Amino acid sequence: MPRTAPLFPTAAIASLALTALCAPIAGQQPGENEIAGAPIVLREALQSNTRAVRRDIPMTRTIRRAFDANTRNYTGKPGPNYWQLQTDFTIEARLDRETQSIFGKESIVIHNNSPDALTRIVLRLDHNMFRARVQRGSSVPAELTDGMVITRMSIDGNAIDLKPRARRRGRGNRGGNSNGNSGGASASGLTQTVATIRLAKPIPPKSKATLEIDWHTKLPGGDAGRGHRMTQRWDDTLFQPTQWFPRLAKYDDLNGWDTNPYLGPAEFYNNFGRFDVRFDVPAGWLVSATGVLQNPKEVLTKASRERLSHVLESDNEIDIVTKNEVGPGKSTAAGKRLVWHYVADMVNDFAWATAERFVWKATRATIPGKGPVPIHMFYLPERASRFARAGKITRHALEFYSKLWVPYPFPQLTMQDGPSAGMEYPMVINSNQGAADHEVAHQWWPMMVGTNETMYGWMDEGFNTYMNILSGADSRGRKPGLDGRGQSYGQRAGNESEPPLMWTANYAGSQYGFQTYSKAPLMLSMLGGIYGDEAVQKSMREYSRVWAFKHPSPWDFAFFMSNELNAELGWFWHYWLWTTDSVDASIKSVNGAGSNTIVTVHQAGQMPSPVVLRVDFEAGDSAITPMKNSTPDGANAAIVTWPVDVWFAGDRDFQAKLQFGDRAIKKITLDPAGRFPDANKSDNVWPRR
Repeated sequence: MPRTAPLFPTAAIASLALTALCAPIAGQQPGENEIAGAPIVLREALQSNTRAVRRDIPMTRTIRRAFDANTRNYTGKPGPNYWQLQTDFTIEARLDRETQSIFGKESIVIHNNSPDALTRIVLRLDHNMFRARVQRGSSVPAELTDGMVITRMSIDGNAIDLKPRARRRGRGNRGGNSNGNSGGASASGLTQTVATIRLAKPIPPKSKATLEIDWHTKLPGGDAGRGHRMTQRWDDTLFQPTQWFPRLAKYDDLNGWDTNPYLGPAEFYNNFGRFDVRFDVPAGWLVSATGVLQNPKEVLTKASRERLSHVLESDNEIDIVTKNEVGPGKSTAAGKRLVWHYVADMVNDFAWATAERFVWKATRATIPGKGPVPIHMFYLPERASRFARAGKITRHALEFYSKLWVPYPFPQLTMQDGPSAGMEYPMVINSNQGAADHEVAHQWWPMMVGTNETMYGWMDEGFNTYMNILSGADSRGRKPGLDGRGQSYGQRAGNESEPPLMWTANYAGSQYGFQTYSKAPLMLSMLGGIYGDEAVQKSMREYSRVWAFKHPSPWDFAFFMSNELNAELGWFWHYWLWTTDSVDASIKSVNGAGSNTIVTVHQAGQMPSPVVLRVDFEAGDSAITPMKNSTPDGANAAIVTWPVDVWFAGDRDFQAKLQFGDRAIKKITLDPAGRFPDANKSDNVWPRR
């Protein structure tokens, strides 16, 4: 417990305060301080005609620390002192078919670009999720394994002690580590998804160190898996490894080391760097992966290489390896085993797949301002129907998102068949055509804009869902259906199980899907309803450019968007990100007629919004007199808007004066586009139906 902790729990203090407020005043008879059995003070609070509108963005210690260091600031752009670690991997991995395991050796060059001396290193060992006694969320591994087994580690050539630390007893174990390692580097937590290496010698600022690790891990298979990444092979004929090697955890200017455990549903937050990876697999097995194949002459047949040379010439799909070409000398070069060599620059993860009967097809996407890039598809022949439209969907997604945000930054994209049919990695999507559009969108975030998915999944999955709405409409030649989405949030706002967007996604529980995927598009729907969808998308386009291959926080996004839209949006971000409040507006009354019509708008919720009215007029010959804050909407209607600041004084009622001349008003609709959270749409229309 912190030394500054109160003597009484907060809940107890609140209870005492409530008792005091509700207690009868001395000298009063019982019941004098009550109306119908309820304390007056509570009824007045609940029925208040005023509210306090919060207009600032909460600044936690995390973001204040970054502001003090000038790594981030109110512009929402990286500050002059912004830094990030870089991790460069060299990996040799051997697939053992008999044990369904990968045996690997890797070196990680850690570029400590921070101003801090690193006294410890934190590792991510995600495959320990498959061990029996490991913390996890709703995910269920297909089978239990020994997890990520580390057999050797060294730092700059000096061995790291891997023996488990003994529990300390009494006041002993002074002068060294409790495992008997006197002064050397030691590791702990190697059976968990997050492990720590205590360094004997810190890594100085602006320097680098090399961490070497030998390891092996079995890929789980079978029918018992529940959740993404919980099944990583089909029998011993197809392997789809994900998060399959020891990785360095993220170290940043906000929290230092990211020590959130891997629980299954929430994903990751990784460093960018270079990957140089070699895979030793049986000959005849095709290997797809992040990056670009470096040795096609050593692993591919002459026929396959010839076919590959024509992929960028048209949008046609080309067979690189057919279903009839199976085995050494047919699907691949001859031999017993082959080593496939892939290299990827400036990526934050690495995925691959291999199978003895993969079909390999390829086509292209033409990226605006960049030119054609290949799209590779690896799948089992009996699952060909799932990939019949995959190339076309992926091409549209790559080209559309390149125009929407910034051009696709990588040299290729690969689709991999397997048990995980909806997961993304740099240049790789484990997907068939069903999730192709969604998974391609992830190449922008978090593969390019490196958001922290573990904490703020809405900055990744939520933005992605918004993009999918736009892409889906474009592919059908329709206008995006953004109307009504913001309003729909009011129907679920206040659900006690819903965490705010700023609640750590790793612990979002049963509402993880809504919090992470579904709420952000509703938020952006409202923002577009205020400033226009095109303005919002233009601002996000610049945000993606400025933060490419960097790591923005929610505060960076909020401040950046406010500046790009040239608006004071503290109120907007506060209510959408830090609360589960809604607007819950209604037309309370309409009085007068013609130029003297007064519409009283009421907002019952805590979140404010602009007042937007659609006014429909009776047909007539006389012209509609325009108001300065109105725009025509056809011949017999107008949209009239008052800004959100009409609520900042605290009133819950606003009198909107309509001055359109003598034309008779037939109908008035509040929030006609359905952009502002509202639990009951029926009271937004006058006259009442």
